[in-house]
Amino acid sequence: MEQIIAAVRGFDGALVVVPEPGGDFPELAWGDAFFYCTPDGHMPQNAQPYGTIVIKNYPDDTVSDLDPPGRWRVNIHVDRPTFRELTGEEPRSLSRPRDYAAADRVMPHPVYGALGWISVVNPGERTTDTVVRLLRGAHDASRARFERRHEPGRPLETD
Repeated sequence: MEQIIAAVRGFDGALVVVPEPGGDFPELAWGDAFFYCTPDGHMPQNAQPYGTIVIKNYPDDTVSDLDPPGRWRVNIHVDRPTFRELTGEEPRSLSRPRDYAAADRVMPHPVYGALGWISVVNPGERTTDTVVRLLRGAHDASRARFERRHEPGRPLETD
């Protein structure tokens, strides 16, 4: 886990947030990691992370069995072609049964797969390089969105 966090911290403009007890984040998020691209160095107020690491089950997300010690899962938002390449399925058409608790395997996220998220429980020898490559791609896509939103002369967005 630390190897992946260190790799993301090395990306230009990366912000890695790991909430701890006593901070501004809810207790449920303590110990997890959230990855953002913020070239201006500020915590994004209206952007989702492009990747996360979770170290425990969440109330609506238990099939990866993350509560036992030493289990964790990396989650990464990818584009549709990458999702298809990795899973053999379209994000919104997932139908194959999967063992979401299996370690060191790239698969759709058990809850957010339909939205283009993939996940890997305990990345190891088989998947760590892929995970870092996918995080780099997600970071670069996040940077491109940031740059589009902050183009000089771009009109302010209104609701």
